[in-house]
Amino acid sequence: MSEKTIENYGKSFLVLILPISFLIVFLVNTWRILLLVLLLVIGLNLWQQDRWEKWCEQVNPLFYQLIKENQGKITPIDLALKGNFSGNEAKRYLDRKAKEFGASLLDSENESQSYYFINASIIGDILNSSEPVGKLPPRPVTAEVRSLLAPPPPIPEEKQEEEEVVPESSLEVIVKATHKAVTKQLEEQLVFGSLIQSELAKRLGVYSSTVYKRRNDPDFSEWSRSRDPDGIAWSYSRKSREFFPLEE
Repeated sequence: MSEKTIENYGKSFLVLILPISFLIVFLVNTWRILLLVLLLVIGLNLWQQDRWEKWCEQVNPLFYQLIKENQGKITPIDLALKGNFSGNEAKRYLDRKAKEFGASLLDSENESQSYYFINASIIGDILNSSEPVGKLPPRPVTAEVRSLLAPPPPIPEEKQEEEEVVPESSLEVIVKATHKAVTKQLEEQLVFGSLIQSELAKRLGVYSSTVYKRRNDPDFSEWSRSRDPDGIAWSYSRKSREFFPLEE
C-alpha cells in the first residue's frame, strides 16, 4: 500500500472522528439539560393523558343518556351540543368509544357521520318488532288495503259459461296467476294495515338491521318507495313500532 493511499485513509478517518468527538463533548456537557427536557416531555404527556381520562369520565353519563334516548344512534354534533364542547373533542371521544364497544359507522351525504351502539335494550326492541303478526293487536285497515281485500264483483252466469267454453291463452293464465299471487302476498302482509320490521325488510329486499338503522331518517319514505316492488312509500310509528303505507 502506497503512502498516498495511507494518507487518504487517514484523512477520511479524521473526517468521521471530528463530528463524533464534538457530539460526545456536547452530550457530556448538556446531558443534565437533555435529561430534564425528556422528563418534562414525558410528564406533560402523562398529565395530558390523565386529564383526558378524567374528562371522559365526566362525559360518560351524557354519552349513555344519548345512547338510551336515540336507541343507539349518536353523532358528534349531538354529543357536542349536549356537553357544550367542541366537535373535535366529541368526535375523538366517539372514535374511542366506537373502538371500545365495536360500534358501526354510517356516512350520509345529508348529515354527519353517525355511530351505532347496539345494547341489550336495542336488541330487545328489534326482537319485539319482529314478533309474529298474530301477537300484534288489530289495527285499522287503510282505504288502499280495504280495496285490495274487497271481494271481487259477482260474475253473471252467462259470462261464466262463456269463460268455461272459451279457453284462455297461456299468456292470460300467467298474468292472472301472477296478479293473484302478488295480491295475496300483499293481503297477507297488510292484514292489520301495517308491517313489522322483518316483513318490511323482506319486502324491500334488505336486511332487517338496515331498516332499523334508517327507520328514523327524514328520507325514509322516499328510500322505501325506491325499493318497494309496488312503489309504495312507508313511514315508521314509534308508538306502535310498526311501518304503515303512505297514501298518495
